[in-house]
Amino acid sequence: DLGYEFEVKAKAQEVFALLADVPASASHFPKLAKLVDLGDHSYRWEMEKVGTASMNIQTIYASRYVADKKKGTVVWTPVEGEGNALVGGSWTITDKKTSTRVVLSIQGELHVPLPALMKKVVTPFVISENEKLFEKYIDNLIAKFGGEV
Repeated sequence: DLGYEFEVKAKAQEVFALLADVPASASHFPKLAKLVDLGDHSYRWEMEKVGTASMNIQTIYASRYVADKKKGTVVWTPVEGEGNALVGGSWTITDKKTSTRVVLSIQGELHVPLPALMKKVVTPFVISENEKLFEKYIDNLIAKFGGEV
């Protein structure tokens, strides 16, 4: 589970419009190899492989997105049977008049077929890499929205 909060200079409408547009938002996500439109507001995220040439992991998952402009939310739920992870979460966008508050909440589960001993080594690495990717994603969005308040 990851959670982030930040405030940007852009108007809430602009922030919501970008975050509700999954391909546009995903274009700011680092190390995304491919985003596949599955229809019905669902997308499969295929991340770049991480690790070494002999041992690497590629995270692949799909989520279904529901944007609610009145509530200022974009919520996604996992799509079963797509890839090796289940990822859900939400964006909450709040108009603060002179700025926009953005809250990101993510819940994820990665399934990797590895022996127990190797999982103990790989799991912290994967968690750390995902945190770095999300932090870079947020930095990219903050820059797109004219900086943090």
